[in-house]
Amino acid sequence: MCTNQELYLTSYQCLFFLNLPLHSIPIMRYFLFIISICFFACNQQQQNEQQQQNEQQQPIIDQNTSGDSSFIRHPEEVIWKNVPDSGLIGGAETYNDGMVANVSHPTITIFSPKGKNTGVAVFIYPGGGYKKLAVELEGSDICKWYASIGITGILLKYRVPDSGPHYDAACHCQKDPVKPMALQDAQRAMGIIRARAKEFNINPEKIGVMGFSAGGHLVADISTNYQQRAYDLQDDYDKQHCRPDFAIAFYPGHMEFHTKKAYDLNPMLPVNKNTPPTFLLQAGNDPVDSIQNSLIYYIALKKAGVAAEYHVYAEGGHAFGLHKTAMQIAGWNTLPIAEWPSLVERWLKTIGMTGE
Repeated sequence: MCTNQELYLTSYQCLFFLNLPLHSIPIMRYFLFIISICFFACNQQQQNEQQQQNEQQQPIIDQNTSGDSSFIRHPEEVIWKNVPDSGLIGGAETYNDGMVANVSHPTITIFSPKGKNTGVAVFIYPGGGYKKLAVELEGSDICKWYASIGITGILLKYRVPDSGPHYDAACHCQKDPVKPMALQDAQRAMGIIRARAKEFNINPEKIGVMGFSAGGHLVADISTNYQQRAYDLQDDYDKQHCRPDFAIAFYPGHMEFHTKKAYDLNPMLPVNKNTPPTFLLQAGNDPVDSIQNSLIYYIALKKAGVAAEYHVYAEGGHAFGLHKTAMQIAGWNTLPIAEWPSLVERWLKTIGMTGE
């Protein structure tokens, strides 16, 4: 916006550059001519600034404008007033072909059902090895599907990279994060939605989590590390409990980290009888996260007496969402694993989250 001072300077600049002789035209005419040029320049500057502001505010997720009327997509919201451990992630956030990188300011995007609403909500944690986030295939696409069956889908764009256990190319090994930033974001987002559940027609005792790959690990992380916040409390949102009411993990990773014996679970995931009911699904031929990851988590859940359901398929690979996969597997949509949405929908009924 042009201030009075800027308008004065612009007028001065116009006089300087035009260099028109005052004696060549009447003074009033000349004055009006100069002012009109300056106002035009100021207005153009305002339009340029507004355009830049709009571009900066445009969310980088879910660019699809298909006109689907089955859901209401609420504006993307940041979840922190003061991001804890903010100095650990640098660089500008980027988007490329459905993947987001360098997320330093985590957000939630809520997809509410437009028609029938069961009151159930599910946070979606995209995968990406705690390096990037597959915010469409394992994110907004899943949220839209949930909204189509009367369930609120909430996409959590958590911080990356290195915000959870991750592979380090320098040592060819797995490393823990310096701070558990992804868990911090998941806990914080859960508190926000519980506190604002009425605003979005959500039952605060029917909020679950679903994640893919690294996001599947994050599902297990918040399912077993909810008793205490992984950061200093900031406001009343953080006084809400952050235990999910149910959990869904697809082809989770990092379950064997910090273990010495086969079929031992990562000790950073302390499963107990209060771990929420859990649905697990994976393909036996997954080339990225082996079947042992979901298997050992299932074993730990059963030992603790947690209601758990486990689905293993011969084929399906890694990194898939609704009827499509990032691995370009021919005929993937005809495989039995592609029917997972009906299994999830039925399971939510059997655990009492949704009605008949």
